[in-house]
Amino acid sequence: MEMEICSQQQACTVFFDLETTGLGPSCDIVQLAAVCGDHTLNLFMVPRCPIQPGASRVTGFRVRKHRLFLQSRPVLTNSLRESLVSFITFLRMLGCPLLVGHNIRRFDCHVLARALDEFNLRSDFQKVISGFVDTLPLARQLLKDSGLQSFKQENLVKNLLGVSYAAHNALEDVQALQKLYRAMRPTANQIEQHTFTLDSLAVAAVNKAAGGSSGEGSLSDRFKTALNITEE
Repeated sequence: MEMEICSQQQACTVFFDLETTGLGPSCDIVQLAAVCGDHTLNLFMVPRCPIQPGASRVTGFRVRKHRLFLQSRPVLTNSLRESLVSFITFLRMLGCPLLVGHNIRRFDCHVLARALDEFNLRSDFQKVISGFVDTLPLARQLLKDSGLQSFKQENLVKNLLGVSYAAHNALEDVQALQKLYRAMRPTANQIEQHTFTLDSLAVAAVNKAAGGSSGEGSLSDRFKTALNITEE
């Protein structure tokens, strides 16, 4: 049962992003950042599994002697549970906001949901948000006649805002996305069309996996297909 107890018409907008140890279904969160106007949250965690070399090259995160480093500088960390509780508190203070991110439907939301479930925090989390919006399909709809070949966030920011930024740092990503979202100016109807919840996402993933269960491939392969992880 979905827990949409907030009014979307009154919801403010929070932009969020995760950096992880990789793109696999068992990856761990390394950074969680969120921004709403001038309000920001930026949390780091020492992952419980190794950071994949490719992810480390892209994000600059490395773990040495159980300490997390970003671009060779140590950062203060919290446990995953502490970070999730802080995220929930941040969202509660903002009055049941709408959570917005880029490509979150295919990746970030699945990682976030798994972490929330691990600590039995999903119910608490869903009580303080009004839903999610993924700006990737939203941008494809709004900019379908723009001639853009790539809808990666970094490319959208460069083309629409005329600037470059430090992509793949979650805080930099959400700050850039907030500006991009304002520039795209989606209508209320367009936002509503692209709004979803963790519950609806889980149902869609299960149905997609079940639809392909008669084909070839391992259970792990079908799970990865259900997540539909992409780098876009």
